[in-house]
Amino acid sequence: MFTGTYTAIVTPFHANGELDEVALERLVKAQIKGGVDGIVPCGTTGESPTLSYEEHIRVIELSVKYAANRVKVLAGTGANSTSEAIYLTKAAEEVGADGSLQVAPYYNKPTQEGLFQHFKAIANETELPLVLYSIPGRCGVEIGVDTVKRLAGECPNVVAIKEAGGSCDRVSQLRAALGKHFNILSGDDSLTLPFMSVGAEGVISVASNIIPREVSHMVDYFRAGRPDAALKLHAKYYPIYKDLFIETNPVPVKAALAMLGQIEEYYRLPLVRMSAKNREVLKATLKACGILK
Repeated sequence: MFTGTYTAIVTPFHANGELDEVALERLVKAQIKGGVDGIVPCGTTGESPTLSYEEHIRVIELSVKYAANRVKVLAGTGANSTSEAIYLTKAAEEVGADGSLQVAPYYNKPTQEGLFQHFKAIANETELPLVLYSIPGRCGVEIGVDTVKRLAGECPNVVAIKEAGGSCDRVSQLRAALGKHFNILSGDDSLTLPFMSVGAEGVISVASNIIPREVSHMVDYFRAGRPDAALKLHAKYYPIYKDLFIETNPVPVKAALAMLGQIEEYYRLPLVRMSAKNREVLKATLKACGILK
């Protein structure tokens, strides 16, 4: 259901802090032109913690409108409050999203039983297919393999996981536990091919904000049995995969999009602009990879 390349799309802002809806439309259309399979509005890369409920729903609604059924819209509607996650997920369903990305609750560090009950409660309140999102480096808790298996067994609409724990072993464990019908997506651009080699079926990508066609081709080549062609693209763009995280995501990718003239470079506190030193590193890498002239 969720395979291929999905772009964790940024949320563009104006200087006054308001949503830049024109830029968002431009970004979504660029993703469609680049051949991605879907977009993920209001994830971490979309600065979701700084969006009001109204803005959050508006970004998803606009993404659905601009996508116009040409790519899937996997809406980021997770939260560390179960009631908030349910509210946002139901709203995303109402405005036409194709699915929901559900990050593990962060800061409050629930037990595995708490995680199970959290995701089950959300699944019971929506007909949308749900993609779990395990990223212990940000959330302080991992969605255990047994918990994922239990959720998939008891909740038919829990259909996939975005795996951002950095371990091929865990991808192998997930694949063995969940079978071939449960989708696994890489949550790290630099690990997309290693993860796919042991059973993942694509990526939710930050880099595809700026190189959608190249990331899509890399994933498609591997899935089509052309690992050498996929590896060639991985090697070429690996430096940018790494330098897009030279500072906290999404600061570097928004800086890169601004350098490419696609958005104005504005963030919401507590995120701020890159340091001058890191900006020069990023610019040099964009040029070395042939992305910035």
